[in-house]
Order: sequence, then structure tokens, then C-alpha cells
Amino acid sequence: MDCERGKVVLITGASSGVGKALAELLSAKGYRVYGTSRKPPAAGEDDGAGSVDGHESREGFFKLIPLDVCDQKSVKAAVEHVMEEEGRIDVLVNNAGYCLAGAVEDTTYYEALRQFDTNFFGVIRMCREVIPIMRERQSGKIINVSSVAGLISVPFQSMYSASKYALEAISEAMRIEVKPFGIKVSLIEPGDIKTGFTKNRQTVVNAGSESAYRTRFEKAVEAMVRSELNGPGPEYAARAIAEVIESDNPPVRKVVGFQYKLIVLLKRLLPARLVEYLVEKVYS
Repeated sequence: MDCERGKVVLITGASSGVGKALAELLSAKGYRVYGTSRKPPAAGEDDGAGSVDGHESREGFFKLIPLDVCDQKSVKAAVEHVMEEEGRIDVLVNNAGYCLAGAVEDTTYYEALRQFDTNFFGVIRMCREVIPIMRERQSGKIINVSSVAGLISVPFQSMYSASKYALEAISEAMRIEVKPFGIKVSLIEPGDIKTGFTKNRQTVVNAGSESAYRTRFEKAVEAMVRSELNGPGPEYAARAIAEVIESDNPPVRKVVGFQYKLIVLLKRLLPARLVEYLVEKVYS
């Protein structure tokens, strides 16, 4: 929609994968895009994301600024930087996140906390900084990147699934809370996408040879990796997010990929024990 062009978009986790693909797509469409990364390129360097340090980017590219969603001061500084340059934030895409793999028994409290601090509390930090800006303008869109794993729990990826389940819940509630202020909240639920997500998957420290789950854990991760590497590229998910951004009446949630829409539908229709059996077969 032409009325969306020129609006300011802030995307977390935009140095690679879906975040970067989305930033490039929206920038090419005419949006003013600010991507974030915990470790953006040094001055004068370019990782393909475009400009750094506030310099104007080339057409079709975007600005990459530092932001750690686990650090409140970093979150505040990044939002203030965008506001100083643009005076507004029209769209926030909460995309930053990672996956922790391991059995629940093998996962330490600290490892679980770190997973939630990024995938869940990082979103809360971003929303609490940006919502007041949108509320004052009586308009805005917030897109929270969840996962099909936030609808169907994946064994040996339980903390990741749990963090996305929590994101689903808070997004549904927040959508109702901010609606009177002209702010629209949506969830994007990608299935397996071929990105650096696979390489960056972290494994709990207790998943080694002493773990009672080692053999089953390794088989499950192998299945995850195969599915991810055979998935579509990040541009596929980026286009789906862009469609939601450009929608006048964005949906509560959008599952990315026909096969995953079918899987989610089957979960709603099939008995819970049958769903459990099918998931177990996929990851064993």
C-alpha cells in the first residue's frame, strides 16, 4: 500500500537471516529502515546491511545500529537514536532470538533464563520503549516473530518452544490492550527456514556423553537440521512479514508456509495423544 511508504521501521536482529532479508525488502520498497545487531560493523565496514554510524544508506539498503535486547540501557539508546533521527517509529519488528537445544533435565536454570531473556523479555523491553511513542501518535504496528514451535512444542527444544509460547500469549493480550490507541499487534509464525539459525543453535552444557538423553537428543537435532536446511530462504518469511506490515487490518497471527498451516490445523482437529505420537515420530 502506497500510504505505508516512507514510514520508519525498527527491526531487531537484522544483521542476518530473516531480519536482514526483511530490512532489505522494506528499504527497497521505500521504508526508512533501522536494523539492529548486538555487534554491528565498525565504522567504514559494511556487512551487506548498508550504512553504519548514521550515514545515509544506498538505495535498497538500511541502517544498522547496535542493540542488545537483553540490556535495557542498550534498548533505550537504540530507540532514542532512531527518534533523534526520525522523530517517529511506525513499525517495530521483534525478530531477535536464538534456539537452545537440550532435554529439560539437562538444562540449567541459567541456560533457561538466558533463552527467555532474549526471546521473551527482550520483546518486552522493546515494546515498553516503543509503545509510548506509538501511543502518543495514536498509530503503529508491532510484529512479533514467533514460530510454529510456539504452537507445537518440539522435544529437546523445549525452552525455545516455551519462550515462543509465552510470546504468543503476551502478544494476544497486548493486542487488546493497545488497540484503543491505534496500535496493531501481530504474530508471525515461520516454520523451518534456511538461515544462520541452524548454525547458531546452542546446546545445553549437560547434553554430552553423560546425558541419559544423548542418543535421542542427537537424532532430534539431526531431524531439525535436515528440515531447516531443506526449507525456503529467509526472503520467504520476509515477504510474509511485509504483507502483514502493509495490511490495513493485520491478523492476530500468520503462519508462514502452507504445510505448516496444515500442521497447525491438524493440531486443532486431532486428539492430543495423536499429535504427540506424530511429533515423537518426526523427532526420533
